[in-house]
Amino acid sequence: KLFQGRFIYVTEQNPEGLYMAEIDTESALVVDDKQRLELKVGDHFRAAVLPSREGGKLEMRFREIKLNVYGVGDYAFVTVPEGEGIVFREGHGVMLVFAAQQQVHEGLGKLLKAVTGKVAKWRKGELTTFKASE
Repeated sequence: KLFQGRFIYVTEQNPEGLYMAEIDTESALVVDDKQRLELKVGDHFRAAVLPSREGGKLEMRFREIKLNVYGVGDYAFVTVPEGEGIVFREGHGVMLVFAAQQQVHEGLGKLLKAVTGKVAKWRKGELTTFKASE
C-alpha cells in the first residue's frame, strides 16, 4: 500500500548512524507479480511476500540489511501529517519505509528521524526501546 504513492523514503538507522534513500516510484519501481508479490528498486531496495508453510513471510532487502518479518513484534506502523510508514526492527538498528504525501525538499533527515522516534528510542547510540504494533 505504501508504494502507491510517488515518493518513498527508506532509512537504515543503527549505532553507526543514518542512511537515507529517496525512491521515485514513477521512474524506478518494478513490480513482479508472477509467483509472489515483489517490489524492486534498482539494486537498493527489494520487498517480497514469499510463500511458506506458515502462510507467507515478508522479505526486505536494503543495502546490507536482509530482513525477514514473520509475525508481530518486529514492526510498527507510524502516521504523521507528512505521510505514513512502517518501522522494522533488525538487531541493534531499525529500517523505516515511509510514504510521503509529497516530495520532501528540506529537513528530510529531521523528519525521518522524528517518524522513527515515535516508536524507537535511542540512548548513547543504542536502541533502547521499540514499541511494536500488535
